Amino acid sequence: MSTASGTTTGASKPASTRAKPANKAEATADWVDGRLGIYSLAKANLRKIFPDHWSFMLGEICLYSFIIIILTGVYLTMFFKPSMAETVYHGSYLPLNGIRMSEAYASTVDISFEIRGGLLIRQIHHWAALVFVAAMFVHMMRVFFTGAFRKPREINWLFGFLLLCLGFFDGFFGYSLPDDLLSGTGIRFMEGAILAVPIVGTYIQMFLFGGEFPGTDIIPRFFTIHVLLIPGIMLGLLVAHLILVFYHKHTQWAGPGKTEKNVVGMPLMPVYMAKAGGFFFLVFGIIAAMSAIATINPVWAYGPYRPDQVSTDAQPDWYMGFAEGLIRFMPGWEISVWGGHTLNLGVFIPLMLFPLVLVAIAVYPFIESWVTGDKREHHILDRPRNAPVRTALGAAWISLYVVLLIGGGNDLFATHLHMSINTITYMVRVGFFVVPVITFFVAKRWCLGLQRRDKDKVLHGRESGIIKRLPHGEFVEVHTPLSQTDLHTLTAHEQPQPLELPAETDENGVARKAGVITKTRTKLSEGFYGEGNQIAKPTSEEYLEITSGHGHH
Repeated sequence: MSTASGTTTGASKPASTRAKPANKAEATADWVDGRLGIYSLAKANLRKIFPDHWSFMLGEICLYSFIIIILTGVYLTMFFKPSMAETVYHGSYLPLNGIRMSEAYASTVDISFEIRGGLLIRQIHHWAALVFVAAMFVHMMRVFFTGAFRKPREINWLFGFLLLCLGFFDGFFGYSLPDDLLSGTGIRFMEGAILAVPIVGTYIQMFLFGGEFPGTDIIPRFFTIHVLLIPGIMLGLLVAHLILVFYHKHTQWAGPGKTEKNVVGMPLMPVYMAKAGGFFFLVFGIIAAMSAIATINPVWAYGPYRPDQVSTDAQPDWYMGFAEGLIRFMPGWEISVWGGHTLNLGVFIPLMLFPLVLVAIAVYPFIESWVTGDKREHHILDRPRNAPVRTALGAAWISLYVVLLIGGGNDLFATHLHMSINTITYMVRVGFFVVPVITFFVAKRWCLGLQRRDKDKVLHGRESGIIKRLPHGEFVEVHTPLSQTDLHTLTAHEQPQPLELPAETDENGVARKAGVITKTRTKLSEGFYGEGNQIAKPTSEEYLEITSGHGHH
């Protein structure tokens, strides 16, 4: 186990003090180092300490699945034709023989049946995209629930949030490229959402599609966005994200010897890199196995897109399902404004809610910092139970996501559960308002209950299952005292106090009235840390009184 209090910067030796290269390889290395400074960079960073905990591997899954997406995507671009020009299919898949289709769809079918390994690569690409978004989602939830977004990592939270959002949209553009009946239905859904935007909706639609739907330019434009624009931005954000991870000390869980000023764990080289390399091939192997076993997006079964048809069970990938759920459960309200112009509120309102929810996630670290007044740097993670309000907010958001996901697939739930689709839609409408509130209070009470359990465990020890009879006949269970490591873990967390309103008068006795913003901030702070929102930690006096007296068994 190694401990580092920071990263030291080594300097290259002056040329006059360096030993003469023993061979051509050393001379070449000297030449390169003299121009790029690789020795100094490696010495400063290759011994950087990383904590060893399974939860930190979630971010690695994001990175590795992104690499897999890039590798397989490069292979697919060599055979895919991003064109909506019409052609007649004459390939090895007989059910489609003689069918008129776009070149994009025909090339996708050819990749699946004509190109050696093409179908497997397509499957790996699609599965890796799903794993990438899922891993980012879980990784950000880990960061949220443990408070790893606090100072100085707010900017890194924004980078992660942007990567998640770009992953959403790049996935949508990606599965729209084959121009099959399923993806075409999704594009039609997007067109309807764009047309619901007042004033500029029709202009955006004409610009995007190059004319009336479906137009002739949508696939080439989606292709450029999918393979060039968004991946380029994501690659830049990913590099910036990793640079900040290296620049800031890595977060770690509380434990003996761990402070806000050090990192306890393994060095990057050779231990962490060896583990990371093995984990990359493990992730790649699992995704490849999933792709070889489970079929995903069988475009040949849907057929080419036709505007007059809609595929049955048309669903987007899960990460866009909540956006569709917003529109599906919204009543079909329409109003006429500005002399007969129709405003489709049934689509426009969900379209406005979607970015508002995302923006709330993005700015949360700044909101919590403002509410709590905490401006300190934090490198020790919170256990979720020790931040009940934050944990409850996260749980409520996840429950809302699940409700909207059900709404986005209301037709599938209706057919598989043999229920009325209207019943499911009404349940989703009620659940949108009720489920997050119930989840918030349940999660908060659950956290407080776990805090009480930790306090009891610290004061009385862990239940051993051994029953002992006392001299006066009473039966009691023997409790095993906790180790010093466990005691430190259960009591290392801080318990901030809520902000208080300033005094009604200043030092000169002049009345001082608090503004609305100050009062709001104080109320919110009370909601985070006030009475009933956290259980007081056991004090050393309480612990000594119980362990030294007759109350401890």
